[in-house]
Amino acid sequence: MSKVRGFEKVSTFEDINLPKRATKSAAGYDFESAVDIVIPSIWRQGIAKVLKAVLSKEVLTVDANMQKELKATLVPTGVKSYMGDDEFLQIANRSSNPLKNFLVLTNGVGIIDSDYYNNAENEGHIMIQLLNFGLTDKHIKKGDRIAQGIFLPFLKADNDSAKTERTGGFGSSGK
Repeated sequence: MSKVRGFEKVSTFEDINLPKRATKSAAGYDFESAVDIVIPSIWRQGIAKVLKAVLSKEVLTVDANMQKELKATLVPTGVKSYMGDDEFLQIANRSSNPLKNFLVLTNGVGIIDSDYYNNAENEGHIMIQLLNFGLTDKHIKKGDRIAQGIFLPFLKADNDSAKTERTGGFGSSGK
């Protein structure tokens, strides 16, 4: 039987769980964090400084240091995914994350293309981009469920002419 779609461990991770559905009617496969990690509060990252400047109508200078501070945290999953050429894996937030943990996906919805699997740059390692809008840092433990993935088909336009092959890993299709 040939493989159609599923999950595998990235070679640099061993002791992790592959995504699975929590119930028989669940659409999403739950992704877990592969490591213990802290998602810093945006309020500790400098957003308060930005808000203060905006409210007082000060001229805000955004330097490289501030750009570095105000960004999402990439949470490793240790997982890669294979699927058909006409499919993608949609990464969505868990419904409890904003309400209970103050966590949002900074890209709204992640799209994992079929050609991301086993790419030369990072083996297709799926990372979850999280931002913490809570007042305190959020400590995520290895094994905590952080997102969900849903396999979906997609359609191409009549005059589609994309012929470029993937050349890298995370964010490489926009290069």
